Amino acid sequence: MEIIVSKNGPLRVKSTGDPIVIKDAEGATYDVRGRELVSLCRCGHSENKPFCDGTHNKVGFQHEAKAYVLPEPKK
Repeated sequence: MEIIVSKNGPLRVKSTGDPIVIKDAEGATYDVRGRELVSLCRCGHSENKPFCDGTHNKVGFQHEAKAYVLPEPKK
């Protein structure tokens, strides 16, 4: 699986062979069968959370997606 952080948009989850599995807080699985790409909301305004419905364009969500190294985890 690959996750792409879109500029000013959603997190795009892309299958790299295995099926995409997304679960809710109780462990139930969302039915995304047959999809090789799923977009997850980052702006918090989607009417279809956790999935993106394009509302980020209407609300002006902005984030310049640039990769960086995370600090070491706390022990």
